[in-house]
Amino acid sequence: MTLGITKTICTDISKDGMLQGPSLDLYKEMKTKFPNLYIIASGGVASMSDIEILSKNNIDAVITGKAIYEGNISLKDIETFLSK
Repeated sequence: MTLGITKTICTDISKDGMLQGPSLDLYKEMKTKFPNLYIIASGGVASMSDIEILSKNNIDAVITGKAIYEGNISLKDIETFLSK
């Protein structure tokens, strides 16, 4: 049996709720060091382009919180992205 962390939510609290873009370098470094770790990025996501950049860098999931609340990202936008 293998034990250990397989999934994590990583929130850059300096960016949380600021809508200034995610900490891409942090998430890329984590993915490089732990390639099998399922990373949920959180903090700073402001637009669909942020989600697209995270996806292109093999980040597994994202919390969009305030971007949806503020109307920067719609559920339709997410649905369209996921159907690609």
